[in-house]
Amino acid sequence: MDGLPFSRKKRLVLKPNSRLKLIPLRQQLPSEKKMNADSEPSNVKRVCVTGAAGYLASWLIKRLLLSGYNVVGTVRDPANEKKVAHLWRLEGARERLRLVKADLMDEGSFDDAVMGCSGVFHTASPVLNPSFDPKAEIVEPAIKGTLNVLRSCKKNLQLRRVVLTSSSSTVRVREDLDPSVPLDETSWSSVELCERLKIWYPLSKTLAEKAAWDFCVDNKIDLVTVIPAFVIGPSLPPELCSTASDFLGLLKGETKKFQQHGRMGYVHIDDVALCHILVYEKDNAQGRYLCSTAVMDNDKLASFLSTRYPLLPIPTRFELINRPRYEFDTSKVRSLGFEFKPMEQMFDDCVTSLVDQGYISSSLA
Repeated sequence: MDGLPFSRKKRLVLKPNSRLKLIPLRQQLPSEKKMNADSEPSNVKRVCVTGAAGYLASWLIKRLLLSGYNVVGTVRDPANEKKVAHLWRLEGARERLRLVKADLMDEGSFDDAVMGCSGVFHTASPVLNPSFDPKAEIVEPAIKGTLNVLRSCKKNLQLRRVVLTSSSSTVRVREDLDPSVPLDETSWSSVELCERLKIWYPLSKTLAEKAAWDFCVDNKIDLVTVIPAFVIGPSLPPELCSTASDFLGLLKGETKKFQQHGRMGYVHIDDVALCHILVYEKDNAQGRYLCSTAVMDNDKLASFLSTRYPLLPIPTRFELINRPRYEFDTSKVRSLGFEFKPMEQMFDDCVTSLVDQGYISSSLA
């Protein structure tokens, strides 16, 4: 475990009915500094968040509301109480959140949502269960959905900036990785390699982000992209997304999905949300921003987790996969004053949330 930014000395002890506390910011965002000067922000701006009911989008909306923003969130069905109830429970939601219907596959359906907004956070991805043709069913909708949102943005003359949620999978799928040279924002995954290995998610994210850059350059839209690693943290939606489900499975002793992940970067969901807001607010932010706390192999992750939560049936080792080693260089986002939360807090907050939601027994965590 040498070189990893965490310690094994302390273990989280969770009590029954323990509640997840609001995670404090490590640095103030520009919008919050303005709010501290006056009881009300001098100019509350409106922003749009696509895929509002999703894992990351929900937490992003939480942070935006706490920072005083008016938020327009897009969902496929605003009347679906099961999908959106957690959003209405957020502080400030009744006063400053509006949910509107939009579908990534329907061109023009985002026009109303983005109109009049100074910023758009595009976090949504098509919800698909590929069957016959994964490439056509995953890659093409990802590109089409991104371009549909951007075409609506183009119609909004009040738009200041678009922040697109990408993925570290757009950076690290390469055959020419040099373990001695950390990957930064200039790195792109190989489209040819993704197609040859038939790994459609990295291919879809890579091609969708490249399409976004091409469109925004051609149409003079100010675009910034956030490139998060594997996101870990509390889930506001009651139904776990695939990322959270994979991690829950690992805590319960299931190894199949994490075995496939191999070496991965990890980052706290709160850090990803704060990073989105930071690069939106900072006038000098431009280009791509990697967002990752640390990179580790599965066996090191399992060793840390099994030591920290010894009562959970976490595997202590994984079969070693012969894959190139890599690290991430996050100096670009750090140069904006950003600080990442420690690994212990990332996993403790996630486990606490899983206990509170009944996915893990408090007697085991």
